[in-house]
Amino acid sequence: MSNRALVRAADATLEGSVILSFLGLGYRIRQRLGHWSSPAPLSQRWVVITGATSGLGLFTARAAAELGASLVLVGRDQDRLHRTRDEMRASCPSVRIEGLVADMASLADVRRLAGELTAITPVIDVLVHNAGAISDQWTASPEGIETTVAAQVLGPFLLTQLLVPALEQSQPGRVLTVTSGGMYTWKFVLDDLLMRPNGYDGVKAYARAKRAQVLLAHEWARRTRSSDILFATVHPGWTDTPGLAHALPAFYRFLRPWLRTPAEGADTLLWLMGSDQLETGNGRLFFDRRVRGEHKIPVTRSGDQLLDQNQLWEWCVNQTSL
Repeated sequence: MSNRALVRAADATLEGSVILSFLGLGYRIRQRLGHWSSPAPLSQRWVVITGATSGLGLFTARAAAELGASLVLVGRDQDRLHRTRDEMRASCPSVRIEGLVADMASLADVRRLAGELTAITPVIDVLVHNAGAISDQWTASPEGIETTVAAQVLGPFLLTQLLVPALEQSQPGRVLTVTSGGMYTWKFVLDDLLMRPNGYDGVKAYARAKRAQVLLAHEWARRTRSSDILFATVHPGWTDTPGLAHALPAFYRFLRPWLRTPAEGADTLLWLMGSDQLETGNGRLFFDRRVRGEHKIPVTRSGDQLLDQNQLWEWCVNQTSL
């Protein structure tokens, strides 16, 4: 068996195991077998990251700055955002770092954010949708939409739409959305996307929003010239972050010694910012630097995914009044 075939076989074995694949061990095995090089430099590129003040978003922002990117950090807590911005400016004085306050669940905030972003730079090279968390209880956005879907589906959809001209200037711009393994548990049904207050389950709401993100990436890629903008969803694996510790404390305590580090969780996201392999995987789900299957359970497969994508797209258009 050739070395390349051996690497593919080992990767497939990890992928089939699911649990080992998602943990730090899976990352380290793939990294060594693939002899991965460092992500490409990002000098003279503008990178926008939502949810940039904690967890994976914060690590990604710091790493992108070290790679030379000019950054716009987006967060909803003004004090934390400005503190993060100032700390990063001190540690990376050679790059430009800005901070903008916005709640991605608020469509009004998103519209204001888009205007402020294009005032800072007319060209956006990479837009990272990372904001989002698992909610303990049902809450609504200012527009009356369940917050998980508002912040992780509608807000990113609207921001992407408003920033299309700036992204197209990069030729191609890149839109990368951080998804989650939770999406593997749900079959997309538009009527079930929005959970109601009665019987609300934050973990299920999160999984449904993440599945919707995967479908939207496909639809964005289908409707947009790849020479203008490229799209992908990125699964970071099970990563040691404050968000995971808060949302799933028992799961976190049990698996903490084996979870991925933030560096391991952010690796594929950073790699896609400069890799030409995104062109061949446009609209697809990436995990550990490869395009991956989007279903682990057969019953989650759609009878007509293209129809699902189109219905979700039209729903997003209607909800955001585009």
